[in-house]
Amino acid sequence: MGKAILFSAPSGCGKTTIINELMQWFGNFGFSISATSRAPRGSECDGKDYYFLSHDEFMRRVEAGDFLEWEEVYQGTCYGTLKSEISRIWDEGRVIVFDVDVNGGRNIKRYLGADALSIFVMPPSLEVLEQRLRSRGTDSEEAIVKRLARSAEELKQAPQFDVTIVNDDLQRAVAETRGVIEKFLHG
Repeated sequence: MGKAILFSAPSGCGKTTIINELMQWFGNFGFSISATSRAPRGSECDGKDYYFLSHDEFMRRVEAGDFLEWEEVYQGTCYGTLKSEISRIWDEGRVIVFDVDVNGGRNIKRYLGADALSIFVMPPSLEVLEQRLRSRGTDSEEAIVKRLARSAEELKQAPQFDVTIVNDDLQRAVAETRGVIEKFLHG
């Protein structure tokens, strides 16, 4: 088994931005592409941002045991981690980087144990989180309201992660996260 870094956060906290910065810094990272049953947003590409599956195909793959973890995050919208992604990245001798929702992060950490570092990215406040979600311009008002309600519950899960990073300043958050990862990998 290799090493893994799990990033979890409510939607809009900046975890994907932090991951993108760190992927450039650490040359031996391999990004685990999640699967989802939702449609692509904006310029998202299948096989790069997500594996976009129909809801029926997603459920067939769940029944076949293809997922390490999965969840119906919103009614009719599933996300999950395919076991094949773990094999693909570890077979390349890389450290797996996961960008998963809070429940997915907890489930993967339980499975991988000490081989995984779980990082919770926290917004400075719910007000800032709401501003970030609205400024993206990718979600309807109904979706934003759902995300904010879910976020309030997810923030309570932060103590279950190895490390919490408050993303109030992106460069500081990236530097702090980089230090935590270097200690995990080489400490």
